[in-house]
Amino acid sequence: MTPNLRGALWMLGSAITFTAMTTLIKLLGQDYPAPLQAFYRQGAGLLVLAPWILRHPVRAFATTRPGILIFRAGAGTIGLILQFYAFQKMPLAEANALSFTRTLWLVPLAAFMLGEKMGPHRIGAAVVGFLGVLVMLHPGMTGGIIGVPQLCMLAAALLFSFTVTGLKALTKDHLPSTLLYWSAALGFVFSLPLAFLSWRWLTPGDLTLLILMGVIATVNQACYIKGMQAADAGAMAPIDYSRLIFSAAAGYFLFHEVPGGLTLIGAAIVIASTLYITWREHDIVRRARLAEDLTAA
Repeated sequence: MTPNLRGALWMLGSAITFTAMTTLIKLLGQDYPAPLQAFYRQGAGLLVLAPWILRHPVRAFATTRPGILIFRAGAGTIGLILQFYAFQKMPLAEANALSFTRTLWLVPLAAFMLGEKMGPHRIGAAVVGFLGVLVMLHPGMTGGIIGVPQLCMLAAALLFSFTVTGLKALTKDHLPSTLLYWSAALGFVFSLPLAFLSWRWLTPGDLTLLILMGVIATVNQACYIKGMQAADAGAMAPIDYSRLIFSAAAGYFLFHEVPGGLTLIGAAIVIASTLYITWREHDIVRRARLAEDLTAA
């Protein structure tokens, strides 16, 4: 099996598990608010990682930059709650399409926080992508307005882009496992207060589904990381967008959701622009590595 094929299978598993997770979020959202769902998602993830953390707890959380880790976990936790709320209130396909704007937010954040150069191609693709968002939301058309769930998903995508930017800065001197442990532990702590404010007693069946949702979310992260590690990132990016197809199918068959024409057109624009940004960045990295190899030779 080639690396790209192996990576594609991992990414396909990521898309399927992500759809399963969001389906459970929407299904349980009728009875359990987003902060409570996020708390159980974080708790289940921490439970899954606990055996590795407890082997060497001091080593697991060893860091020289706790401030960035705390900020990253805080942004991720708030983003998770906002995302859960959006998935509860919006059609699954539309919510998924808006979640892809994370790549668009990364363009200005990488420039301001990491000092990366913003060329005309990246800026142009980001602007086109945000125009696609406006097409999806179609404010002012047929009386349409941008609702709270849509704003929550866009805010969640922005916060997740902060976590990705922090990830880029931290991977220079931290193991991926260390970042995962910090994220799981702090995410559980940060989500506790809001979960307490919205607490309600769970039935055994719902408790099982909430824990299952958290486990699936952890498996989803693992599949995504494995896919990106196993294969070429530029080749894996289009496969990640297959979750839009799975979410549209789940929304149609389980919740009778039919995406509108403008939603589909806007989603296509967002996907095309984010794919362009991903492939261009990958091409820049590939050329830099090739130049280094030629210099070394």
